[in-house]
Amino acid sequence: MTSATSTTQYPSRYDIAGSFLRPESLKKARIAFQRGEIKREKLIAVEDQEVKRIVAKQVELGLKDVTDGEFRRSWWHLDFFAGLRGAKFFEPDHGFIFNGQETRKGGIKIEGKLAYNPEHPFFAGFEYLNSIVPEGVVAKQTIPSPSVFFPNKDAEVYDEHYQYKLGEFLADEIEAYQKTVQHFYDLGCRYLQIDDTSWGMWASFSKNVINPELKPLCEAAVKAINAIADNKPDDLVLTMHVCRGNYDSNWAGAGAYDPVADYLAQLHIDGYFLEYDDERSGGFEPLKKIADNGRLQRIVLGLVTTKKAELEDKVLLKKRIASASKYVPLDNLCLSPQCGFASTEEGNHLTEEEQWKKIQLVVDTAKEVWQS
Repeated sequence: MTSATSTTQYPSRYDIAGSFLRPESLKKARIAFQRGEIKREKLIAVEDQEVKRIVAKQVELGLKDVTDGEFRRSWWHLDFFAGLRGAKFFEPDHGFIFNGQETRKGGIKIEGKLAYNPEHPFFAGFEYLNSIVPEGVVAKQTIPSPSVFFPNKDAEVYDEHYQYKLGEFLADEIEAYQKTVQHFYDLGCRYLQIDDTSWGMWASFSKNVINPELKPLCEAAVKAINAIADNKPDDLVLTMHVCRGNYDSNWAGAGAYDPVADYLAQLHIDGYFLEYDDERSGGFEPLKKIADNGRLQRIVLGLVTTKKAELEDKVLLKKRIASASKYVPLDNLCLSPQCGFASTEEGNHLTEEEQWKKIQLVVDTAKEVWQS
């Protein structure tokens, strides 16, 4: 497991979820590539240029860990899954439903044995990111959680190979993830975040306690995540971001953490990024279960929303952090935006300048609270 030394450093007191708004130059290049007007090499060159710019901006704002903004992806999750062997991206008949809004169409078909892909495109992306971060700044990689990939037609994950036999699927998925995580480590990754909408949605579908029909999925998720955490190198920090949906400034689920808190407390990870930007996430009371699990973990409060441009009041942010510290020691808390700014390439309804003001608010507030 990760050493206490690494855990005291990351997650940082002021941290980020991962994605940033895509610049127009990148959007235009991606469209041109899809139309066959430019070659992949030209698209990669534009991606490299914009990733370099976004890294420089994050460093300028004082972040201790930076991402590539997920600039090489269209979807926060589907691009990763499609890069594994045995899985393929496809367009279903309809998109996901977010608070009454239908998203762009996208899904995954499992057509063969799921397996690690040593040529996964995310590896080259991380290599470039790691090559340009300055000394003293950590390159943070984000990938979707294994639970998001559980076969589920409602989530547009169709299983044509395992025929929805979760046990058989899970064994191969765990192995694929373990090898993928090790590959990231071999490339120099020391900070990996898994993004997970499952816990947020399972909580949304439950009241007070988890619905009985969801228990097998929750248990499978704990098994998969812990199998990854227990297999990783000691000096690789592994965190998890719990999300209730983030598409075009809209959300998919609403519900407090109470129903899933007992399961979250079982995870062998180093930190939790938890949404708390509005009433959809409920109160801080469930955090006590996580904090009392006997592990050295940090809980990152996502108090600053990425869904709208209006800046939060710093005084109110401090009060909410103080409220959370009634259930979790202040030394185990951190601050971040509630999610990324562009979980898909569409992005949320902010300007890039407004995005950076949000990040600056997180940094400034955290420095004042923790005197760091």
